Amino acid sequence: MRGSLGDKIGEGAYADVHAWAPGQVVKLYKAGFPRLHTWWEARMIRAVFAAGAPAPEVLEEVTLEGRFGIVLTRLDGPTLLQLSRSGATTPEQTGTILAALVISVHKIAPPPDVPFLRDRMGSVLRHSHGFPEHIATGILALIERLAPGDGLCHGDVHPGNVIMTADGPRLIDWDGATRAPAALDLASCHVTNSEVAPETVDDPERPRANNAAMQSEYARLAGMSPEALAAAMEPYQSIIRVFILLGAVGSRPGLRQRLIQRIEAALRSQDQF
Repeated sequence: MRGSLGDKIGEGAYADVHAWAPGQVVKLYKAGFPRLHTWWEARMIRAVFAAGAPAPEVLEEVTLEGRFGIVLTRLDGPTLLQLSRSGATTPEQTGTILAALVISVHKIAPPPDVPFLRDRMGSVLRHSHGFPEHIATGILALIERLAPGDGLCHGDVHPGNVIMTADGPRLIDWDGATRAPAALDLASCHVTNSEVAPETVDDPERPRANNAAMQSEYARLAGMSPEALAAAMEPYQSIIRVFILLGAVGSRPGLRQRLIQRIEAALRSQDQF
């Protein structure tokens, strides 16, 4: 069914989400956004959906007035972030939902199309411009030292990427899908909710509390001690910070500088410099 551009129902750093056809939405990227990225995200969503991940289904790819878009099945419901901000879910409830959802992803065998962490980081760095060379070299060396891991990770875990549908929570924005240890997703949740989100919300303690509850519940579900979980995800935090730096923080120089300082300190502690 060919749709038409309807009302805007969501907006992100790189794309807007519009109604398209009954039961469908189109994720329409901003003008000038690279076609390669939209193709890649569509490929990742197709791969993880076919593998059984809690993701929407890609129906087609379109071009509208020079903007590229991905038509997806519509996931109706509020985001977990909206529920958390309104107080409809407590930090404990938010963390429990996140942990259960993410551990379900980690139990799925990764599709062959999903890249290993080393390959994904190398590709992202090759397409970056002006990124500090010493950090690029250090982070690739760090990845080489870590056990490779071969699990399915979402790569960008936070409440804003969870839609609470009538059929249960679903994850969106799969362009960061990665074959890596589960610790990558735990580090993603930690860095986003304890370092990035507190600088943009009215209550900085809310995302920190969400993260603490998520980590605690994940450790319980995985049969790990909180200390073991924290140790496992610690080296992946700098990797996540690099991915964030290569994303949409360019317009926030203060945050960018703080992330760089934390990455440099972590790499120095591991004798990478």
